[in-house]
Amino acid sequence: MIISTVAPEGNGPVGERSAWQALVRLAEADGSAAHPHYRRLIAGGQPPRNLSDAVHALCSVHGDHPGMVADVLAHAAQPEAQDWLGAAASGFVDERTYLALLTAAVGPLPSTPGQAETESALVGERHALEMLARSDRRGCATGAVAALLLDWGAIRLMLGVAAERFALAVPAPNFPSDTEIEALIAALGTSPATQRAILFGAQQLFAQHRGLWSLLEARASARGDL
Repeated sequence: MIISTVAPEGNGPVGERSAWQALVRLAEADGSAAHPHYRRLIAGGQPPRNLSDAVHALCSVHGDHPGMVADVLAHAAQPEAQDWLGAAASGFVDERTYLALLTAAVGPLPSTPGQAETESALVGERHALEMLARSDRRGCATGAVAALLLDWGAIRLMLGVAAERFALAVPAPNFPSDTEIEALIAALGTSPATQRAILFGAQQLFAQHRGLWSLLEARASARGDL
């Protein structure tokens, strides 16, 4: 999955909306919660292997050390965001532990036709996130992290459904609050160019997650589970 190098169209500020408001609207329209396969999983009644498949895929994309947020922190393209990024990276240390424990609890990856193609797609997802995290465009990687934190709230609901199904306790998240994210985006997105970069990074993150849910949907269909 390749990240586009073309920024979204726009002239000047993001209309009359703040960068944060625009980011929230993107999350509502393009985030995980808008994808039909995600909605099936959190609605319940799905075969356990659909939940297992989703947990394995999320662990494959977001479970590796040091992770996307730590990459953004290390690259330091926007130094004034470092404290907030450090808090987010610390929170994701706990999330990787949770993903690892949940992956063990759900059992082996369900047998699915086209596994080699799936592995290739997941490698592409990880590579796309690495490229995004190491962007030198001011605001781009920061916007991607803000989008990840927003979307992770929805993803955590699905992980919670899986944890309940496979009898694993759900730890409390340890992330910056939405209020803290909003304040940071407002402080960082003071110029039209930075606002556009923040939203571009967010769009790319949401696109990668949409691709992941679509891949899981196709795998469930190939198993006859839809």
